[in-house]
Amino acid sequence: MDKIGLVLEGGAMRGMFTAGVTDVLMENNIVFDGAVGVSAGATFGCNIKSRQIGRAIRYNKKYCRDKRYCSIQSLIKTGDLYGADFCYNVLPHQLDIFDLKTYRENPMPFYIVASDCRTGKPVYRELKNCGAEDLTWMRASASMPLASKIVKIDGYELLDGGITDSIPLKFFENLGFEKNLVVLTQPREYKKKNSNLITLIKFVLKKYPHIVEAMKNRAKIYNQEKEYVFERESQGKTFVICPETDLKISRIEKNPDELQRVYDIGRTVMEKNLEQLKNFLSM
Repeated sequence: MDKIGLVLEGGAMRGMFTAGVTDVLMENNIVFDGAVGVSAGATFGCNIKSRQIGRAIRYNKKYCRDKRYCSIQSLIKTGDLYGADFCYNVLPHQLDIFDLKTYRENPMPFYIVASDCRTGKPVYRELKNCGAEDLTWMRASASMPLASKIVKIDGYELLDGGITDSIPLKFFENLGFEKNLVVLTQPREYKKKNSNLITLIKFVLKKYPHIVEAMKNRAKIYNQEKEYVFERESQGKTFVICPETDLKISRIEKNPDELQRVYDIGRTVMEKNLEQLKNFLSM
């Protein structure tokens, strides 16, 4: 029997689309043999392993305007636009409790992708228990350049996984996942363009020429990865869920109604494709 994987792209608050998708999957008891998330795909996608329907949209709506969660004040004070202590300690352990027991008892492996600043290559990590060390790896996966400090852990210096592997389908195929559901947060026709911040990135990250080079090549690599996803879809090996049009949401959206709107789009798209997905998984 084919091993079935779930691959979750990032995209900051476009991740509310993914949260809507994964909630519908959980509500319909659709399970996977493994999952991998990148950036927001990791921070929101981990709830599929802890089986916490509604958690991602709930806490994002509640705390999106909290300066401890995301603010220029946090960036100036700590070097992180998204407050590290609040997001990866206070929030999951005190305010909207992350179900560690269920996460650890769920046999489905959950992986994240981060980018090695010194080599400019992706680093993959299985988060086995979501303890403090795993949460630091998750933070690394979501640490956007210019908006986050470099995360140092286990001898690595890391930033956002989307820099080097935005859609880690090949990684999962290499692990033996023959059939995969890939959740994208941009519409099918989207093509990434080169960043207009590359000059600033070169200055800020001048100690790390390989990650700067990866940033320069990011659009090209992303577009190639996306082409591969649709190639595998045409071969019957991948099922793709993505928005039908641009989600038109800010990467750091602070309007709860906008977060709900994008979450609802994710739910609608997944519900519309649910029977087709079930047929794909049963083939």
